[in-house]
Amino acid sequence: MKNCIRIPRILIPEEGFEKWSVIACDQFTSDRAYWERVKNSVGAEPSTLNFILPEVYLGEEDEVRIKEIHENMYRALEEETVHKLMRGFVLTERTTKSGTRRGIVAAIDLEAYTCSKGEISPIRSSEEVVSSRLPARVRLRRGATLEFPHAMIFYQDKKNRAVKELLAEDLEKLYDFKLMEGGGRIKGYFVPEYLAADIVKDLYSRSEPHFAVADGNHSVAAAKAYWEELKPALTKEEQSYHPARFTLVELVNLYDDAVVFHPIHRLLKEIDTEAFCSFFTSRVKCKRKGNVLYPALPPRAQTVETVDSVVEEFVRINGGKIDYIHGDKELASFANAEDCAGIMLEPIEKDGFFDRLKDGGNFPKKTFSVGESTEKRYYLEGREISYD
Repeated sequence: MKNCIRIPRILIPEEGFEKWSVIACDQFTSDRAYWERVKNSVGAEPSTLNFILPEVYLGEEDEVRIKEIHENMYRALEEETVHKLMRGFVLTERTTKSGTRRGIVAAIDLEAYTCSKGEISPIRSSEEVVSSRLPARVRLRRGATLEFPHAMIFYQDKKNRAVKELLAEDLEKLYDFKLMEGGGRIKGYFVPEYLAADIVKDLYSRSEPHFAVADGNHSVAAAKAYWEELKPALTKEEQSYHPARFTLVELVNLYDDAVVFHPIHRLLKEIDTEAFCSFFTSRVKCKRKGNVLYPALPPRAQTVETVDSVVEEFVRINGGKIDYIHGDKELASFANAEDCAGIMLEPIEKDGFFDRLKDGGNFPKKTFSVGESTEKRYYLEGREISYD
């Protein structure tokens, strides 16, 4: 069994967690008002908002924004806005309307990760990675001194041994606060190195892949792409310990009761709405309510493949843009705007999740979401990825 989990030294802020922690950059991609509220809420206070490029702003002076992000990271280190914990994990408890979801913040070895179809590895992407979405993320990582990731990695532990073992310990509480914009409440506890090393064995399953990227597939793929770019200039010894070889993630048990799968809907923008609806319904049986279509197909990966095939065919022929929306109400709101239409999908089942990934398989891109949009992982813990 290849050891692909590492025990890192994690960075957290000294104080001000409420403004420090913001939601993943790939959320609310059609809701500029959300990110403006976050910006106004943070103000001039230290925040992970200063280290990310929300996708709603992609294509708007990206290089200028990325340069500012790198400068903000240097400043955070120089001004000691963040402090480094001793080597260890962080046990998280995130309470939302879905329940209390527990995770273990740790580092994974990118040498053990693959996202290409047909490749077998200990850590697999769970969905197809769209190469066109990687360049901006790689540019952001290139030259960055820190990472504040939002990736969530599934492991299989039906008896919940790892978390139960940690809950039985008297762990130091690191933070306990309410997340902004309806994100629920989060608590974090420090897991010292000796305990972390002891529970690692409980995280592995018997067959590969041992782990699957549940959320943040493109974030992990970008980290891998940057590592492959950096690796040739390093000696074998340097490659074995360079910090960019690893990336920080939250490990979550697939069988956690609060892990709930939600669909990611399709939104078509800048189209002739009636032409699209006619095109789609001629190929897929569905109901229509306003500008929202409801395919009469079972909730499985093949349905997403069918929907994407038809949607992408329409855009190739007629133009338009495709966006991926979390939340039924959000889709209905956006779809009923002028020159828009939406496709409402159903959530897939947990059973058979890892089976789909055996032998290098993947789910189609944007098949599922763990939790609703406000339940996605917030940036909080960080790690150094450069010697600069």
